[in-house]
Formats: sequence, C-alpha cells, structure tokens
Amino acid sequence: MAADTVLPAAPMDPAVLARHARYGQWRLLLLAAPALLLLAVILLGPILWLSALSFVGPDGLTLAHYQRLWHGAFLYSFRTTFELALLVTAACALLAYPLCYLMARVSARSAALLMLCVLLPFWTSLLVRTYAWLILLQRRGVINSVLTDTGIIDTPLRLVHNFTGTAIGMTHIMLPFMVLPLYASMRAIAPDYLQAAASLGATPAQAFRQVYLPLSVPGLAAGAVLVFVLSLGFYVTPAVLGGGRVVMWSMQIERNISLYGDWGAASALGVVLLAVTLLFIWLLTRVFGLEKLLAR
Repeated sequence: MAADTVLPAAPMDPAVLARHARYGQWRLLLLAAPALLLLAVILLGPILWLSALSFVGPDGLTLAHYQRLWHGAFLYSFRTTFELALLVTAACALLAYPLCYLMARVSARSAALLMLCVLLPFWTSLLVRTYAWLILLQRRGVINSVLTDTGIIDTPLRLVHNFTGTAIGMTHIMLPFMVLPLYASMRAIAPDYLQAAASLGATPAQAFRQVYLPLSVPGLAAGAVLVFVLSLGFYVTPAVLGGGRVVMWSMQIERNISLYGDWGAASALGVVLLAVTLLFIWLLTRVFGLEKLLAR
C-alpha cells in the first residue's frame, strides 16, 4: 500500500452519536439553567401569585370573584374591550395592507422613507400622542373647526369621549405593530410569482387573490396577534379619549385596586384576560401554524 494512501474513516455507531447529542443538550440546559430559573421567577411568579389571590376571599377559598365578572359593569367592560380590540385590529389591517403593498413594490429608498413615516410616532410619548388626538377630535378641535368653517357640517361632530374617538386613537398607535410584520412578509414575496401567474393566463386581480394574498396571510396574522393582544391591555388612550364612558378591562383592574383595594377581584380580572388572550393566540397558531407566526 502506498504511503500517501488515506484510509476512509470508520462510520460511528448511531447510538454513540445520539448519546453525544443528548449529552450536549444536557450541558446547554445546565448552562442556561440559572437564566431560565430567573425568568421563571420573574415571569411566572407574579402570575401564580395573582392567580392564587383570585381564589382567596375574606372567609378563605372562594369563587365569588369570578362569579361577579359575568354581571353588570364587569360584563359590559369585557364586551367593550373585545369589541374595541377587534375593531382596532380590523382597522389596522385595512390601513396597513395597501401601505405595505406599496412599500413592497417601490424602490428600497422609497420604502425606507415610508417606513420612517410609520416609525416616526414611536419617537413621541404615548401620552403626548393621545392628547394630540384629544386636541384634534374635541368639539372645538382642529377637525371639527375645519369641517364647520368649510360648511361641510353645521354642528360639531362627537369624535371624542366615546367609542369612536377611542378607536381612532388606538388605531393610530397600533398601526406600526401591524405594518412591521406585514411588510416583512410582503417583502419576502418574489415578484416572479406574480409574473408566473400572469404567464399562465391569470389576470392581475386573480394573481393577487390566488397567489399574493395567501403568501401574505402569515404576516397579516402575526400583525393581528400583536395588535389584538396589545389592544386588550390598553389603558392610557381609552382613559383619555374615552372620557370615562369607554371602560376597558384594564381600567376595571385599576379601579378595583386603587379605589376599592380589592386585590381578589382585580386578580380575577387579570387571570380571565390572560386566559382569553392565550386562547386567542392558540386559535391563531392552530389556524396559521405557530412556525409561520414566529417566522415573521
């Protein structure tokens, strides 16, 4: 045999490879154990504490806090919260989809300029943006003044301290959270797909409906999850623009703690809101696939 001949390496036993892989995974898990323990204490600790408080009453364990949630003001605020969250999510989707489609079709420089306009509100405080909408929408605000001076309307419109004003303000604040994942999804769609559909005889409307729209659905679903979940726990904008007439679930939690000192009722409200939010996310992941939502 020649001296420079190289013998092929003997294949390793698959059982040995699997054992080494498990050993590496356990080492990584042990290295990450302190950080995972810290996260568990910080994240799960308050949730478990609030969950326990929701079952404690003056006389011991009770379900009275949960029974109260389905009557009167609690049920009304629960319905208002989800109606407003769904409305804001739908409005953000309707506004964001054509904007993201335009950003995905124009040049990179124009898209960057449009994205800057979308992200510009993030540089302003949430409270400042909310009060800016209060100035715009109030009875003698900018919008009503322009409409009255131009003769379009005779009397000022009621655009604030109601459901309408709250939805407008929340839509403006939540819109970037819909744009970001949706634009990332649309930007990843190659123009060749639409050209291929056109070469097969599809009209532009058919190509958009059968090719482009299904490919953009994961980004739309990811944005809907972000907007809907954040809207459920919104507090500042409904409190200012709602004027006390639009009571969200989060406002009920704050009232039970600050006004009544009833931690049990507030904890029950928080637990129900968390459970419904997790249920909504689970339903979306079942419909669209968890890996698609996380990939956007």
